[in-house]
Amino acid sequence: MIWRFKTGGQWREMPQEFGAWQTVSNRFQQWRDAGVFEALLEGLIAEAAKRGMVELSLVGIDSTTARAHHDAAGMHLSEDVLVALEKAAAEEEKARSKGAASTNRTGREPTQTPSGWSRRIRRRRKLRLKAALLGRFRGGQTSKIHVAGDRKCRPLAFILTAGQAADSPQFIPVLKKVRVRGPVGRPRTRPDAVAGDKAYSSSGNRTHLRRRRIKAVIPDKRDQAANRKNKGSRGGRPVSHDAELHKERNTVERLINKLKAWRGIATRYDKTPDSYLAGLYLRASMIWLKDLTRGG
Repeated sequence: MIWRFKTGGQWREMPQEFGAWQTVSNRFQQWRDAGVFEALLEGLIAEAAKRGMVELSLVGIDSTTARAHHDAAGMHLSEDVLVALEKAAAEEEKARSKGAASTNRTGREPTQTPSGWSRRIRRRRKLRLKAALLGRFRGGQTSKIHVAGDRKCRPLAFILTAGQAADSPQFIPVLKKVRVRGPVGRPRTRPDAVAGDKAYSSSGNRTHLRRRRIKAVIPDKRDQAANRKNKGSRGGRPVSHDAELHKERNTVERLINKLKAWRGIATRYDKTPDSYLAGLYLRASMIWLKDLTRGG
């Protein structure tokens, strides 16, 4: 499994000394569905916390895109799931059309026109991409990895979205996935400070950090500062951040470089997002295992 994600090769190209590739592929799917890879990462982080090696004084959050290979296209969806997704999308489209009538005056549904069929085909294509967490981006289809890492360039949590997804809405979800189990007591979910670039500068994110008593190390955008200044006293206090502490945000960028050292992570070859996430958890586990074996 490590060979597959490290090289980006196909399962059938696996060296013979690893055994039958069908057996390894089936075992990977079983472990993926059972959540073994995510549990492996959580266990290694818990072991590192037991040894006092987890550094939560500063957590960095950032995102990176992974270009999807053409092998990642064509995720299979059952007809029931596709019909349900199509029905939900049609209802959403109908709501956006401000209550446009879907039946004629006789109460019967209008006949399906060629334009209607082409619209349905396009809708199904978009639904397949959405379910596979693949998005249209400049240069092709991509997925985006949102990652939180500790102060020593080690991963703590992941979220996978389509490539065109914005960074700021994923700030709170990825931060909520940070859970460090210690030897006793509840898992620690609140770091001392969180660092991010200007993409995460929003009132919602800052309010969330303030409510949880987490120090925000996020610079303010120029347009947000100008709008706040124009509002005068109604705009609130100017946003400040620790410039020296913000310099250590490069730890999460270096972590992304470590993750993408594996070709199967830098480029997505998996059709299903669950398989790609399992590879991410496996790569993250190897990073923690390397630090544990050498004593931090």
